[in-house]
Amino acid sequence: MTDFAVASRAPRLPRLRAAWAGAHAPVAGVPRWARTAALIVPFTVLPSSLWRISAVTLHLPIMRDVGPDASGDLPSWMPLELYVVLLSVVSELLAFTAVGLVSTWGEVFPRWVPFLRGRRVPRLLAVVPGALGAIVLTALWTWAAVALVIGRNLAGRPLAADAPLSPDTWQGALAIVAYAPLVAWGPLLAAVTFAYYRRRTRATL
Repeated sequence: MTDFAVASRAPRLPRLRAAWAGAHAPVAGVPRWARTAALIVPFTVLPSSLWRISAVTLHLPIMRDVGPDASGDLPSWMPLELYVVLLSVVSELLAFTAVGLVSTWGEVFPRWVPFLRGRRVPRLLAVVPGALGAIVLTALWTWAAVALVIGRNLAGRPLAADAPLSPDTWQGALAIVAYAPLVAWGPLLAAVTFAYYRRRTRATL
């Protein structure tokens, strides 16, 4: 690595550290349990994201061959490998919003938000999406877990013998382990959203 490359990379590190610290800067009055729960949320999504990218995008031999129609209803211009990466990134970003419910950027709009920078975040603007997301995620992944136990897929049809989440092989067992933490996403988000609502409500009294 040349001296120029080292010099050009060096200024980025403090900025990255500052951005990381700013995204995780806690708000006064947040219960320890709520902060811990919020920080756990992104990690409930991470294993399944890594599994999808490893199996579909990197083609590691950790998933059964699902056949040529694995792309499903994806448009022809969207490669499955790219879709999986985008899906995983979006999932992680959505999960990270839970951290905003215990951090400063969930209380005041950050400087990079046009027209709103520095303004107070309306309480319901965070609570309503958080509550709806918690309900949907809890229902979805609870049903997914129950369906898997009774041998069904999300549509309620019998689980195919060669399904990626079939527990009959080590590949299927690994997939189940990767997706299992998602069951906790909804309940954790619900708890963090409740803590946010209670804290903001008390602050206005």
